[in-house]
Amino acid sequence: MPAVIPSPTVGVWHLGPVPIRAYALCILAGIVVAIVLGELRWRRRGGRPGVVMDVAVWAVPFGVIGGRIYHVLTSFNDYFAPGKDALKAFRIWEGGLGIWGAIVLGGVGAWIGCRRAGVRLPPFGDTVAPGIVLAQAIGRWGNWFNNELYGRVTDLPWGLRVYEMDHSTGRVYLNTDGTPQLMDNRDVFYHPTFLYESLWNIGVFVALIWADRRFRLGHGRLFALYVVLYTAGRGWIEALRDDPSEYVLGLRLNIWTSAAVFLGGLVYLVVSRRLRPGRETDLDRGTAGAAAAAPGEGDPAAGTTAEGMVGSMSGSSGDAGTFRPGDPGTGSLGTGHDGAGRSGDGGSPGGSVPGAR
Repeated sequence: MPAVIPSPTVGVWHLGPVPIRAYALCILAGIVVAIVLGELRWRRRGGRPGVVMDVAVWAVPFGVIGGRIYHVLTSFNDYFAPGKDALKAFRIWEGGLGIWGAIVLGGVGAWIGCRRAGVRLPPFGDTVAPGIVLAQAIGRWGNWFNNELYGRVTDLPWGLRVYEMDHSTGRVYLNTDGTPQLMDNRDVFYHPTFLYESLWNIGVFVALIWADRRFRLGHGRLFALYVVLYTAGRGWIEALRDDPSEYVLGLRLNIWTSAAVFLGGLVYLVVSRRLRPGRETDLDRGTAGAAAAAPGEGDPAAGTTAEGMVGSMSGSSGDAGTFRPGDPGTGSLGTGHDGAGRSGDGGSPGGSVPGAR
């Protein structure tokens, strides 16, 4: 069977003495997309400009540290077994971040950032959730460049060719005849699990935008829906993987983690809906937010216009999402807009971090 999906043989380029890693570029691109989309959605909800960037300054570094800690702890023998170089645990640029650690510690960073910015964490999480999962979809392509996180052997026509990669140099090992060395020296093809997860995450992104527009989920429920949908996909994709991993009771650790997080998100969805129905209209801390309009209200045709399409991406529709500095804060309640018009200082995105597992 010819290789339908070949893997790259080079994952790093040099700009003079500076290495430019494809892995880091994919993650950086995802972060930029998440910040830009989050800022657009935040303003559409009536939030102050620049808040998403202000929170990202805290959430992104915390997420990187948390992701690295989780990866190292769950791949302990790769770094601390006899004969291994323990200092490699600090070489984030060579790859290796765990999404679960990134979410937990990144959430701590977001909480700190939200407190400093004077905004509430639940509506902030709802606002940035679609951007986060879209960033994950982009970041997964960094694993393709690294020839990692592949699945089991398959004879399907979209099988993936995988090579032995030297992550310190960003290049594959070569045979004596100059050809790339195949993974485990086996002339086989593997499930492209990086692609499965990327496509799944794009589907989750679309589902979140639709659910936010249709049901106006608030009080952290859209973020919880992201957690539920992502972990549902991560569970079956993880079951297809065949790369080295920690096992508990015969299953990969990440499968158990996915199941636990899935249940936690599901419980939050159910309990939160009963305790705090509706959607908050005030995004700032220390103020009382009332529930928004009932699901489905507003102009159903708004999303068919060009402006409505942009509004759909940002969680609002048509004119209801227009931000007008100087409005007294009551705004217009249309589909997907909370009408808390405010103005404030802006920010500029930036930063570069490596990828996530």
